[in-house]
Amino acid sequence: MNLPFGLPPDHDRVAFDRAELGIILSVYGRMVAAGEWRDYAMSFLRDAAVFSVFRHAAEHPLYRIEKRPRLRAAQGQYAVIGMDGRILKRGHDLAVVLRVLEKKLIRPVD
Repeated sequence: MNLPFGLPPDHDRVAFDRAELGIILSVYGRMVAAGEWRDYAMSFLRDAAVFSVFRHAAEHPLYRIEKRPRLRAAQGQYAVIGMDGRILKRGHDLAVVLRVLEKKLIRPVD
């Protein structure tokens, strides 16, 4: 099957399933409500699915949430990567990995 623009068939790309997107969008919604994030983008590649979050649309992503199934047996297929490229958290459970972002919402009360 030939797809436009040389895209590979869907079975050659990694994607987030409905449950994974639900978990990601739940965190995203809380961060938007807190005024921390304003935009997102998704990329579905041969070896990874990436959900990028932005403070402003014209910037580099603040964080990337990645799913790399090839790392499932080793380090875990989910990772949160910071703007500087550092892996902030990696693991097998998406909800646990995303907790590193929830810590950004906890602030001292004056």
